[in-house]
Amino acid sequence: MLGISDYWAFVAAVLVFLALPGPGTFALLNATAKGGFRAGAAATFGVIGGDQVLMWLAAIGVAAVLQANEALFKGLQYAGAAYLAWIGLKLVFAKAGAAPPVSLRSGHFARQAFFITLMNPKAIVFYMAFFPLFIDAGQHRGFVTFAAMAVTIALVTLAYCLTLCAFANAVSERVRAHRRLSLLLQRVAGVALIGFSLKLAR
Repeated sequence: MLGISDYWAFVAAVLVFLALPGPGTFALLNATAKGGFRAGAAATFGVIGGDQVLMWLAAIGVAAVLQANEALFKGLQYAGAAYLAWIGLKLVFAKAGAAPPVSLRSGHFARQAFFITLMNPKAIVFYMAFFPLFIDAGQHRGFVTFAAMAVTIALVTLAYCLTLCAFANAVSERVRAHRRLSLLLQRVAGVALIGFSLKLAR
């Protein structure tokens, strides 16, 4: 579909990554706690904006590799699969412990969430590893393929984050009350990442 090798696996992978706790998640929860759903929604658009900047920077790099040498691009696919498997293993064997929260000041939630996302040092590496796994080198359509992936990521992120903001209080209370459940879900996500890496590196 539009040069994406497995579109629904791509959508599922985006959901898995969104479910992993990180700076963006904590920014959304913090904004919602301070300003309600509207503040959380504003932070959501900030997160999406930061993701889009990083995504297109990564897409330019992936496109350059694909255009230069298809064999090199295949190597990038295997490297990306190995990277995602490594992240999955870290999640599976992670010890219990809360990630450091992100604190936002009241007002300008979108701008703050944008820069929190943009300054995540691991994000662009993640996108460089993520994109090649879902690109069909034989059917790739250049900008059209990347644009389809970008729109999909934005829409899935919008739906997920707004849902998270709507239930932020309940989610926060459940995570605090059920540490073991939170750790179990993290390990399930890790297994899912390993599965994606093995499936897509074939």
